[in-house]
Amino acid sequence: MPRVFGHRSGMTAVREVMEGAVEAGLEFLSLFAFSQENWERPAAEVEALMDLLVEYVGREVEELEKKGIQVRVLGDLSRLSPAARTAVDNVVSRTASNRRLVVNLFISYGSRDEIVRAARSLAREAAAGTLDPESITEETVSARLYTADCPDPDLLIRTSGEQRISNFLLWQLAYSELFMTQVLWPDFTRAELFGAIDEFQRRDRRYGRVTA
Repeated sequence: MPRVFGHRSGMTAVREVMEGAVEAGLEFLSLFAFSQENWERPAAEVEALMDLLVEYVGREVEELEKKGIQVRVLGDLSRLSPAARTAVDNVVSRTASNRRLVVNLFISYGSRDEIVRAARSLAREAAAGTLDPESITEETVSARLYTADCPDPDLLIRTSGEQRISNFLLWQLAYSELFMTQVLWPDFTRAELFGAIDEFQRRDRRYGRVTA
């Protein structure tokens, strides 16, 4: 099947995982939808992905409102097509007051770029004399990231048998637990999500420390 068929099937998995996250009582769910590197894919595929984004928002925004799901879209949104940007702004504004589940949808995102942007912001403040470089801490850097008002992820789920994190949340994943599965994203269901959460709950998170 054409690659776009897989992307369209993946839209079903997005709904399934969102509903599963609500059922599991999660507060935050982050989905890596489109990376900065994905812009280098064939133009027809990129255009189809933008069209799918517009279609998804148009179809799902009312349901997201009803279910209390807040959607945030994080990344370099200046590169989106006008229609896609309008769709993104629409879903963000219409779900802004929802609190049941916060979904971070990463589009046109790259973690290295995010860190560079944060460094530039800090450098500008230091050059202007409004920030003492010696006062910069991990918290200072975190406050300049797209995820400034979100906790770091507890669990990263990587589908399709891949064994890499693909330039995703490099700073934020410092102590996240990793769960790798052979299941392809279009086939990922809430049962798969619950299985990953169950595995996570059996992990011993020590953050580099040990119990005396």
